[in-house]
Amino acid sequence: MLNESCRTSIRSPRRLGRASLGPLTWILTGGLLACGTGVCPARADEAASQPATSQPASAPPSMPPENTWLEEITVTALRSKTRSFAAPYAIDTVGLSEFSRQRLYRTTTRAMTDVPGVMVQKTSNAQGSPYIRGFTGYHTVLLMDGIRLNNSVFRAGPNQYWNLVDPAAIDRLEVVKGSSSVLYGSDAIGGTVNAVMRSPEGIGTTGWFRQVTYRYSTAERSHVARGEVNAVIERLGVLVGGTYRDFGDVDGGRFVGPQDHTGYTDCAGDIKVVYEPDRNTTVTAAHYNLYEDDAWRTHKTTSGISWEGTSYGSDRQRSFDQGHSLTYGRFQRRDLGTFIDSIDLTLSYQQLTEQRLRIRSNGRREKQGFDVDTYGVGLQLTSPLPLGRLTYGFEWYHDEVDSFAKSWDEDGSFRGTGIQGPIGDDASYDLLGIYCQYLVPIAERVDLVLGGRYNYARAAADKIENTDDGSVMDITEDWEAVVGSARLSWFVDEARRVNVFGGVSQGFRAPNLSDLTRLDTNRSSEVEIPSPGLDPERFVSYEMGVKVKEGKFSAQVVGYYTQIRDMILRTPTGETHPDGDVVIKENVGDGGLYGAELAARYRLLPQWTVFGDFTYIYGEVDTYPTSEPETREEPLSRIMPPTGRLGLRWDSACKRFWLEGVCTVAARADKLSTRDHLDTQRIPADGTPGYTTFDVRGGWRVNNDVDVWAGLENLTNQDYRIHGSGVNEPGINLKVGLRWRF
Repeated sequence: MLNESCRTSIRSPRRLGRASLGPLTWILTGGLLACGTGVCPARADEAASQPATSQPASAPPSMPPENTWLEEITVTALRSKTRSFAAPYAIDTVGLSEFSRQRLYRTTTRAMTDVPGVMVQKTSNAQGSPYIRGFTGYHTVLLMDGIRLNNSVFRAGPNQYWNLVDPAAIDRLEVVKGSSSVLYGSDAIGGTVNAVMRSPEGIGTTGWFRQVTYRYSTAERSHVARGEVNAVIERLGVLVGGTYRDFGDVDGGRFVGPQDHTGYTDCAGDIKVVYEPDRNTTVTAAHYNLYEDDAWRTHKTTSGISWEGTSYGSDRQRSFDQGHSLTYGRFQRRDLGTFIDSIDLTLSYQQLTEQRLRIRSNGRREKQGFDVDTYGVGLQLTSPLPLGRLTYGFEWYHDEVDSFAKSWDEDGSFRGTGIQGPIGDDASYDLLGIYCQYLVPIAERVDLVLGGRYNYARAAADKIENTDDGSVMDITEDWEAVVGSARLSWFVDEARRVNVFGGVSQGFRAPNLSDLTRLDTNRSSEVEIPSPGLDPERFVSYEMGVKVKEGKFSAQVVGYYTQIRDMILRTPTGETHPDGDVVIKENVGDGGLYGAELAARYRLLPQWTVFGDFTYIYGEVDTYPTSEPETREEPLSRIMPPTGRLGLRWDSACKRFWLEGVCTVAARADKLSTRDHLDTQRIPADGTPGYTTFDVRGGWRVNNDVDVWAGLENLTNQDYRIHGSGVNEPGINLKVGLRWRF
């Protein structure tokens, strides 16, 4: 059961006045400058605080080692350990240092803000959704330790479910951009993100330590605290942690000011047990749980703001309580010495709950929601072959879905219970995939990766409202498809400093319960009704890029094109509802999307590094802009505007201080579809204005057990929002953090 005790809200104190930012900044800057001149604080305290031999691990540094970009070991791209540089995919990794120390990200979704090709839209502060290469919602896949979080109720547009993963429990995010349906099945179109969760440290020793972290932010009026215990006894390790987060109402820029009802609270708990009886065997058991309380969709209410001509809703309240839990067990065995070289067996169980409270302008109350229980099993094997390595296996996920809808009159009297909630009631969904991947060196410096997958999906719902006459109907539908991919890595020189990579990958997405049975409001003024009889969506992605690592310089340049066929889009019916125009879903979207990404960094001097990136995306699909039977080619919804970043970083010679400044520039997002123009509560009529922001942040490793960090965001206090969002970003914002291990 989800923990209900965290429902109690704790009000944050008022944020620091702007005048109070100066002394903190000067103190931090003074220490950094002192260290830069070679006057590093004495390190005797660090030596004295080194852990005893019985302790499992020492504190991690406050800054990453040099030359790590493109060198990280990832598992997501090829389902096996591979250096990012060698993989024939565009890969970005957001590590532990970015999560908890350098960037102080507030949510898991927010952590992808600085990844090229990703735009993090925020319907509200608790409901962010990444657009990866132009796709979001059920066109992207989120994994937790390789286990699929996506389920059959995920929506087409932005959804909040990625925020239900505690960022404090994550070791790193592996972001694989582009289609990977061969390895991860339905939905893996724009990209696949694997949240690799933290594990116990120091297995093989005996001892334990405790750790507390704290984060405070002024413009968000937020407090985030986490405590954890790491204990090991020889080959057995346990990591237990708990996180509490209280976010207040967010201050916008110089003119917007406080945004009412943008705060919320959540709490999370996790435990991970790892047992390694020998060097080739690992048994893991883990549980993760996060509950989010009173998260408003503010732009739908009278508490919303009008910005650059946007409107806001008439509801008195529209808020969500939601939670997610994952429990899994895994057995891994390596170096078996037979035809099967390794085996990985995983059993998992997940719960996703959502309740929405709506109070209309006339005082009528409505409550709706759903519960999803997901059972999963996955088996992966690897086998060495004479010419390469074969990775193969299967995975199966089964959803059980219950939904509800209730309403009360203005005087509090009960009106009745609906046939269904936002999703069909008494429903189930099965997703099966059987896959194989063959990696083979075809020349001295050329690797070829071939893959194939069989997909099967089945949806069934016993209680769906027939909106024509209010009767009950049911559906049972299934789909299957086979997809393939071929990708190549060519290491141009013998030293393998340049990797030219590319390939073609087919993508497949089966209709889910949200497509087939959804009955709910959508965007600013639309009502979506059930749409049975849909066909799968199909995609083909072409990609080519270059990765370079040459001494002080490293870079990645990628270009891609995605062909879209039978994309499921909302289509006007010509009918109206008290909440807006009625839309259904149809397979009408044929088109394409193309883009380019550039990221590079260069070490100017031993202590100075310059870095930057740039993203360009554009795409069009055929759609029905009106209820007339005529299609028109229009831009894809919420296309990320051209965006670039440029930064400069300094690391002290003693590796105990660091400082960096970053400038982000985004152009006006004015490539709008008809549906975008109708979303007047989130998107201004002429598109979302461009913006330029400046951030500065730094850190100090006090000793082996204590790290402190601070940052100032949006130094010019600009009013801006990410394209498609329902709230504005914070104005000038001081963030501070502390980690203490003892």
